[in-house]
Amino acid sequence: MESLTMIIYVLLIILISVAIAIGIRLIITLHKVDELLENVNEKVHSLDRMFDIVDLFNDKISMLGDTVVGFLSGGIKRIFKDRKKSKYEEEE
Repeated sequence: MESLTMIIYVLLIILISVAIAIGIRLIITLHKVDELLENVNEKVHSLDRMFDIVDLFNDKISMLGDTVVGFLSGGIKRIFKDRKKSKYEEEE
């Protein structure tokens, strides 16, 4: 009976040692993953600045395009409006 308890104690000591070793490796791995995530986060923030600049540039070009289209469509409306008025004036 004593030999069985000794075997159980030895196995428990081995199990605890393995658990501690796995825990230490897990902590080291989590530390490496944390450093990697911080690095990726820094790179994403630098890309955010670039995308903000591209977005601002895109908004300015869109506003310029809307202004040009508005100006051209207003000119075309005036041309056709004048023609319609002249046709109505000739009929009267």
